[in-house]
Amino acid sequence: MRGRWLGRVRYRDALALQHALFAGADDYLLLLEHPHVYTLGVRAKLDHVLVPPASVGAELVKSDRGGDVTYHGPGQLVGYPITSWHGRIPDYVHLVEQRVIDALASLGLPGATRLDGYPGVWVEGRKICAIGVRVTRGRTMHGFALNVDPDMSMFSHIVPCGIADKPVTSLRAEGVDVTMRDVVDALCEQWGVDERHDVAWRLSPEDQAEFTRSRTVGLPINERKPEWLRVKANMGPQFRSIKQTMRSLDLVTVCEEAGCPNIFECWADGTATFMINGERCTRACGFCLVDTRRPNAPDPAEPEHVADAVERMRLDHAVITTVARDDLPDGGASQFAAVIGAVRRRRPSTNIEVLISDCKGDPDALSLIFEARPDVLAHNVETVPRLQRAVRPSASYARSLAVLGRAHAAGLTTKTSVILGMGETEDEVVGVLRDLRAVGVDIVTLGQYLRPTSSHLPVARWWTPEEFDRLAEVGMAMGFAHVQASPLTRSSYHAKQAATAADATTAAGSVLGTFSAK
Repeated sequence: MRGRWLGRVRYRDALALQHALFAGADDYLLLLEHPHVYTLGVRAKLDHVLVPPASVGAELVKSDRGGDVTYHGPGQLVGYPITSWHGRIPDYVHLVEQRVIDALASLGLPGATRLDGYPGVWVEGRKICAIGVRVTRGRTMHGFALNVDPDMSMFSHIVPCGIADKPVTSLRAEGVDVTMRDVVDALCEQWGVDERHDVAWRLSPEDQAEFTRSRTVGLPINERKPEWLRVKANMGPQFRSIKQTMRSLDLVTVCEEAGCPNIFECWADGTATFMINGERCTRACGFCLVDTRRPNAPDPAEPEHVADAVERMRLDHAVITTVARDDLPDGGASQFAAVIGAVRRRRPSTNIEVLISDCKGDPDALSLIFEARPDVLAHNVETVPRLQRAVRPSASYARSLAVLGRAHAAGLTTKTSVILGMGETEDEVVGVLRDLRAVGVDIVTLGQYLRPTSSHLPVARWWTPEEFDRLAEVGMAMGFAHVQASPLTRSSYHAKQAATAADATTAAGSVLGTFSAK
């Protein structure tokens, strides 16, 4: 059983992640909080929602779990066991109840119990934990919502679980003073979690790697790089030709904007990664060199300009990425769809790979891109759960997994990237690889972080080529179609070879890809 504390996750992202893991075979216990939300089970009655949810700062979401209406919000621990179960559903509900009861006893609340005819966990007739599950085809979804110390007034706006005559309580209301982390620890023990990874806790500075709290800690920016990270500049005719094409069409490449060390090799080989939606990003990730000034409106001529460049360069495989555009209602998704359409019209033989932002997890925005049917859909998780807040503070590990899971469910070849050298451990990286494979990711790239400026996160250490080789072997053993791992690997490095390997794997009907470690 893999335990993951995911922090605060929007309900729709958690539901998409559940569906992705449900489609697999691995056992997970997802533990998290939600922003204020009321969820309607399959038997819920709308008249049990007593006020407009927006009037109290909450969402209203339909869910595919059992039960009536319930509340989730900060201070409430929500647990989603995604596991195999081939017994009776009532027996599974009792199992979930008992594990919560045992966890509460270990936390100092021994009086928690079941109540005949009312699923959940109760304390002298007061509900402290709601239960709502789904069991289909021998797999479980949804689970429990345990009140640790939420805003109890939020329950007064609904008829909780459709039960009007029984009150709701919490650990704090019952006089048990524990932290959310204490409760997570207790539940992981009851579920027999043997591999656990947490996003950073909001309790104390010690919960995060030392170098992420201070930009002065880590390797000095002027320290000489290892031999394997030195790149020879090669500004030959092909390099100059591509640069001239990009400038003449007023296009931006991530190769230049992100200071990619492979720019000379890739451009000399006649390949490049186009960056759309402008060159200014609305997020400020700790590792990224891209401009973060206020962005301009997307260029309506950009799709045809990209298609023109792809046609002029006669590319067999075009990579299109973007800055994050949280200022746009669809996060820039419609521009992706327009670019894909333009390239398809101008050069139908070109394989198209897109590297997208999370579009804030908006299903409609993501569908715009999915329905354009790129040959490869990439979205980067970038780092391990513990370092997400320091490395990409405006993003979410759970949301990124959900985006990749949605893309896999849409029938797309999926890809992601992890940057090493920002303080992660090898065990944490392997845990991320397991999560990625569990949601259906096909291609993974792993490369060494290079600090762009003294204002960015420092390098914690240099990973060796041998360590990258080992991670590639571990990833291939998990069943990825392709793992590109080396110090100089970046998201789009050898993208054509990776896509070809994924196609070969799909055609063979089994996982037979090879990895590259340069």
